[in-house]
Amino acid sequence: MTNTYDEKVLDVFLKDQGKLFPEPVAENREEAKEFLEDILAVVVDSIEEVMDYMDEAGMDIAEMSKEEVEAAEEVFAVGDGRYLIVEA
Repeated sequence: MTNTYDEKVLDVFLKDQGKLFPEPVAENREEAKEFLEDILAVVVDSIEEVMDYMDEAGMDIAEMSKEEVEAAEEVFAVGDGRYLIVEA
């Protein structure tokens, strides 16, 4: 788990932020990075780590499949096996 946001992570957030927010919260990579740092978004290396993170955060995911967790609005698939978790 990390709080390092590379270009790939920032681009995915910019592209898909509409699934979590009704209006854009960032218009470019710099704004996206600042926003993600402010809310302490995390990047994890696998869907299993997403599930562990959500479980530790007290979210009820016991009955959810990996696919359902991956489809959650606060989970952004980076495309290289990593996931960005944004708790709004």
